[in-house]
Amino acid sequence: MFCIISVPLRSTLLNSNSIWKKNGITVAGGNGAGASTNQLNVPHGLFVDDDQTLYIAEYGNSRIVEWKSGATNGRVIVGGNGSGSRLDQISNPGDVIVDKVRDCLFIGDSGNNRVLRWSLRGENTGEIITNDESRSGSLTMDEQGYLYVTDAHRQLVKRWGVGENQGVVVAGGNGVGDQLNQFNIPTKVFVDRDLSVYVSDGNNDRVMKWVKGANKGIVVAGGRGKGSSLSQLNYPEGVVVDQLGTVYVADRGNHRIMRWRKGAQEVLKETESMISHTKSSFIKSWKEFQHVYNTANNDDTLKQSKEYEEAQKNL
Repeated sequence: MFCIISVPLRSTLLNSNSIWKKNGITVAGGNGAGASTNQLNVPHGLFVDDDQTLYIAEYGNSRIVEWKSGATNGRVIVGGNGSGSRLDQISNPGDVIVDKVRDCLFIGDSGNNRVLRWSLRGENTGEIITNDESRSGSLTMDEQGYLYVTDAHRQLVKRWGVGENQGVVVAGGNGVGDQLNQFNIPTKVFVDRDLSVYVSDGNNDRVMKWVKGANKGIVVAGGRGKGSSLSQLNYPEGVVVDQLGTVYVADRGNHRIMRWRKGAQEVLKETESMISHTKSSFIKSWKEFQHVYNTANNDDTLKQSKEYEEAQKNL
């Protein structure tokens, strides 16, 4: 059974001219790659709670770490006992989302091709929600409580409801390719208030929008070949969308986060490349995005662009 996650994955009202500071501060890790509680090893998924507590899916350490705001050490809350397929283990987790009200979390356990539900009430094992996902990576949840899971092997996104034994394909599922009904490694998924599904399509260097019920998507960012120009992306690995339809993309291959205005064919100006010189980035929700987090250096540090400034209307 799924629990409904009370998580701020939807957009809040935001000044469309907001400017994020480009110099971040280290909020987790930064002590070299490793398995100690003050270290990270390829952080690949992130959830940020209301009190700025971080929940980090560590791909390299096969564990989920809780990191309190201002802390110098994290706390292992899932895994940490070796990579494996037992119910007390996970393997190369790709994502995590948390319901603090019901004290549970969901884990995209990509190495085991499954999604786990895990209680935060001191239990030492998880519950398999689905093992139907060949390579379960990114997770999100809509306001109706449906869980969305990317499958980078079968090139699709599935939606799962409470008590359902079979998920429903809501995007992709037509094999690997670059057509409007296909993906080539869907990396992250975002769902807006209208239940449109946005997917960062890694190897196609684009972001796709699938309106609810559509049999194909539309390109809303990139899609002009791999590159670093203002009209291009290079293996995007994260996407969120604000209330105006502005698309924000973690452009991994170019080490930057880009802002695409609704309907734009390219980023309008150089300053739209909001954050640069990061090794990898992931953004999933507005809780995470308003204080942008990204991995840096050797995939062992989580950095935060801690403050953002509201631009004046005449800018």
